[in-house]
Amino acid sequence: MPKGRIRVRLKAYDARVIDAACKDIINTALGTGAKISGPIPLPTKIEKFTVTTSPHTDKDAREAFEMRIHKRLIDIIEPTNKTIDSLTHLELPAGVDIELRM
Repeated sequence: MPKGRIRVRLKAYDARVIDAACKDIINTALGTGAKISGPIPLPTKIEKFTVTTSPHTDKDAREAFEMRIHKRLIDIIEPTNKTIDSLTHLELPAGVDIELRM
């Protein structure tokens, strides 16, 4: 029986998708008898881009875009073998980047 914890780190561009993935992971882990800490919302990274609308004239004519990267952290404390097996076979929504550390 493995000791320690599993740290799950999730990243996504859409906050609703990442929250749905967190619910799936938490329900799966609780169903196998593990303890959960989280989800802990980490700071959202905002990347801003400014683009000129016309190539040569009108320096003041610009468009601004931003890309938000939402992050969550879930700690699974005292995982069982069944917990690890069910987490590896879990179907997550598209657009969610998951990182597992033991």
